[in-house]
Amino acid sequence: MDDQTRIEIEAAAFRRLRKHLIEDRPDAQNIDMMNLAGFCRNCLSRWYQEAAAEHGIEMTKDAARETYYGMPMSEWKAKHQTEATAEQKAAFETSFKENVTNKNG
Repeated sequence: MDDQTRIEIEAAAFRRLRKHLIEDRPDAQNIDMMNLAGFCRNCLSRWYQEAAAEHGIEMTKDAARETYYGMPMSEWKAKHQTEATAEQKAAFETSFKENVTNKNG
């Protein structure tokens, strides 16, 4: 497989993952994804922002999230996010430290 084909296939897989998380399963809560898998939609939007920066394209966190979610984050939260339980929040503290804080500084 040549590099361009690989890049196109990887991009298609990313778009399908995004569609699945945004359109097909908006009920899957970010906190549950983070607690189970160590990443969530916000991580994907941050990775998008970081990839853009590697190509000399500056994006704010909010702009990257809006690009990924297809709407402002506040709108996504109002439509799809539920209140986290105390147990979810406690698990998130550990997961965030393990998967974000330790990897970013």
